[in-house]
Amino acid sequence: MGSQGEVRVGRSGDDRRDSGRSDGGRSGGGRYRREDVARAAGVKVRNLRYYQERGLLPPPRREGRVAWYSDDHLTRLRLISDLLGRGYSVNGIAELLDAWERGGGLSQLLGLERAMTGDWEQEEPVTMSTAELRDLFGAAATAEDTRRAAELGYVRIDGDRVTHRSRRLLEATLTLVRQGMPLAEILDAGDFVQDQAAALADRFVGLFRRHVIGPGGLVGPDGLVAPDGTERLSATQLDHISEAAAALRPVAGEVVAAEFARAMARRVEAEVAELLRTEATERRTGQ
Repeated sequence: MGSQGEVRVGRSGDDRRDSGRSDGGRSGGGRYRREDVARAAGVKVRNLRYYQERGLLPPPRREGRVAWYSDDHLTRLRLISDLLGRGYSVNGIAELLDAWERGGGLSQLLGLERAMTGDWEQEEPVTMSTAELRDLFGAAATAEDTRRAAELGYVRIDGDRVTHRSRRLLEATLTLVRQGMPLAEILDAGDFVQDQAAALADRFVGLFRRHVIGPGGLVGPDGLVAPDGTERLSATQLDHISEAAAALRPVAGEVVAAEFARAMARRVEAEVAELLRTEATERRTGQ
């Protein structure tokens, strides 16, 4: 097993491809199967064909019988979902995308979406068989623990294969289990951390929206283009937002890490002091 908590389970090329993208998605050339791009975008698989028929989504590139979708498809799917959530109709979205495409601004908008959403998660998934998962955790893991981990989004189960979304989190979990902590309580802590992380993310996104993007947003009540046909946001503004997103991305993580380390230091110091006081009291009482 190597060092404590280190996971030796590897992944084949097919596992990497089928779990999502083939190149890490940094160049805009990531490749997705139909089910994978739908899962990553949070849409139903059947919606892909519907969006293609309505002109919202370009057709995929085909290699034999396999249809490959790209990062551009994923970005456009996320934009479509965002616009639908804002109350736009499918026809309205088609008109907006067409207007931006004709005006030469759609590529900038999609590039902005990638700049703002990409590279937040840099985790390496780990795929293994259910037997290998049992070997890793032994009797410490129950079927209920596996179900809970799937519910929290840590693992995805496909037949007798299990994919954990993060090698780092998997190794951290193994370390805690081997220190005697019940897996059920570790998952409870993970649930709590997810809630707190979501609240922090909401706060940072709110600051970014108010002070970088501005009150008008990217898509206001008049749509992506103004009534006179001009772009709602200029190329310079879009570039500024993209640059700000890239600059602020590491800052958010550093602030959270620094504050958590500071809080842990205070809490551990208080715990140690309490243990020492208890020990001293017991010694005096024993005398």
